[in-house]
Amino acid sequence: MSLPPILVHVFDKPLPYVPTLALQHRIHAIQLARRREAISHPDVLLLLQHRPTYTGGRRQKQEDLTLEEKRLKGLGAEWVTTERGGETTFHGPGQIVGYPLLDLGRMNMSIRTYICRLQVLMQEHVRRRYEIRHHPSDHTGLFVSNDRKLGSIGVQVRHRLTTHGFAFNVTNEPLSWFNQVVACGLADVRATGIQEQLALSAAHLAGRDQITAAGEMPSLVELFKEVMNREAVALGENNDSEIFGLVDELEKQAVAAGNWPLVPKIS
Repeated sequence: MSLPPILVHVFDKPLPYVPTLALQHRIHAIQLARRREAISHPDVLLLLQHRPTYTGGRRQKQEDLTLEEKRLKGLGAEWVTTERGGETTFHGPGQIVGYPLLDLGRMNMSIRTYICRLQVLMQEHVRRRYEIRHHPSDHTGLFVSNDRKLGSIGVQVRHRLTTHGFAFNVTNEPLSWFNQVVACGLADVRATGIQEQLALSAAHLAGRDQITAAGEMPSLVELFKEVMNREAVALGENNDSEIFGLVDELEKQAVAAGNWPLVPKIS
């Protein structure tokens, strides 16, 4: 049985984290309800940037999360405790976040295979576009050396439907925020990004250092289709008006939220 194309939406402005998390939950509920009623349900890919936000994961103790929240909110970022795997990480402008909301059951795909494909997606994106090579690691994520990490994966699967996803740094903007935490619980590892890696190599001489997160999105969509072996089309009112309405409302919230802090407030 051929699967319907994945519905893709690329957000224009950095999004507040909590409403974006709520959107994932709403889409998950729609997918589950339609599947139970034997109604056609879509797979969705949301590509975006967040406003500066630190998130905690399931592997952390509550007392540790409470201390982190107070300190990190003082830097000017949001703080959110999530249900994804992993530990504290950062999301913000200059970093691409992908939320694939997929039905793994009808794709006949295991969770392990799904995570491996997200890993391949990030690895191949930076290799093909910038000749940045993944460094093998015992940890999940995109590493360029033993102590430099460029991308992360943190997923949740309920009823064989995925939420959360992957993130990788494009510009240098997220790096000063990452420097305020032990990201993903890896004390000896520092965050890096595509822009920083190009500055360390001869690649930037070809003019490829002037990159933006938004500029990476089209090629990332094409690669996502290849890695998942699926077709994809832009989300719109014509192919799912209910989900499109929810996405459109979040776009308006992002505009209304205004400017965001560019660097952490360090006293």
